[in-house]
Amino acid sequence: MKIIFLLTLCAAAVQAAAQIKQAEVAADKYDDADKYIESAVIPMGGKKGFSFQTKAGDFMLKPYVLLQTAGKFNWYDDEQLGLDDQDNVANSGFEIPYAILGFSGRAFNKLTFNLTLNAAKTGGALLQQAWVDVNLKDQIRFRVGKFKTPFSQAYLVTLGETLFPMLPTSLTSSVYMDRSLNSTPPTFATGFDLGVMMHGLLGGKWEYNLGVFNGTGIDVNLAQKTLSDDLGIPSLLYAARVAYMPKGPIPSHQGRIDDLHNDKIMFALSASYNVEANWQTTNDLRLGFEFTYLKNRLYLSAEAYYLSSDLVKRQRVNHTYRYIGGYAQVGYFVTRKLQPALRWDFMDRNSTETDGFLNMPAVGLNYYIMGYNLKLQAMYQFLGRWGHATQDARELDDLGLAQHTAMVMLQFSF
Repeated sequence: MKIIFLLTLCAAAVQAAAQIKQAEVAADKYDDADKYIESAVIPMGGKKGFSFQTKAGDFMLKPYVLLQTAGKFNWYDDEQLGLDDQDNVANSGFEIPYAILGFSGRAFNKLTFNLTLNAAKTGGALLQQAWVDVNLKDQIRFRVGKFKTPFSQAYLVTLGETLFPMLPTSLTSSVYMDRSLNSTPPTFATGFDLGVMMHGLLGGKWEYNLGVFNGTGIDVNLAQKTLSDDLGIPSLLYAARVAYMPKGPIPSHQGRIDDLHNDKIMFALSASYNVEANWQTTNDLRLGFEFTYLKNRLYLSAEAYYLSSDLVKRQRVNHTYRYIGGYAQVGYFVTRKLQPALRWDFMDRNSTETDGFLNMPAVGLNYYIMGYNLKLQAMYQFLGRWGHATQDARELDDLGLAQHTAMVMLQFSF
């Protein structure tokens, strides 16, 4: 009986070892595909975390959550107040910018995917992301669905790892036009959109993105485009971006407590052309330059962008508006948990033809309570106006923007 019992134990041990070895082989087979898993919300690469996986290892699903709760204070100057509203303080109180539930993962050995819902939004923006990547190899990959357009490093970094709780005002604020078209003016940023993109990494140093999108932004999930009357091509957003990283791929964060011994640098150029944008009123050309430097505890980035908004022929006005903007920001970990930050933001909002621009310095502070999983962010921004020819031009230039903005935000993610 003892011999039978020992033989049974040995057989069970051999079988268990075989199963473990089989699982390890299956995991190793798909480890290379795991590097493509991303969410654009929280860091995913190299973090096993909480996930579901088939026994064969050919399918993996990683759920994730991001919740941001903020207190905001905005003070507007008297020049923007009408007789029906005498309050300098407006758009203040508490808000939830993002309440995200998402799933990313891989299928077989060539596909990665991501689905993200933002419960803090309504309409089409409720679906923040939904895409599939076909990863043939590092050099050639194809993405289809709803995702970030390849323009502006401020948008392309991971959402939960930004240096400031608010993106640069120059990117997110609409430009100003001196005619009725000001009801649907463009912004520098193009953000999330529906489309298809070819992308990849060449030689470990060159990253490229070539995409075609609807050009209608995050709020629209339907096909609503036509042919351009002026150009005879589909009225879509055509975008391209190329980045040079001499020290290898740069991580998509703006400072992380578990990455304080890195040394990366990036230079990038981007361009896009949105045909019959803004309810078919303009053809918008955007150009951008990016610089990012990550050295141990230091993070430094700067961008400059240009927008040429050309009225279509059906407007019966032969006019082109040109705008420029940009920012520079820096953050440094004085301790492993505390990261102060500075930013200077610039915007020629009323076009280069009209004197005057907006100057927006900001100061911020990040405290990592439990890494990126629980982070406290605070910032203050002042909006100044410079070089305007008349008082009327000065008052119109910052219309709708707060002169003083303060924000404190608590972020939870896993």
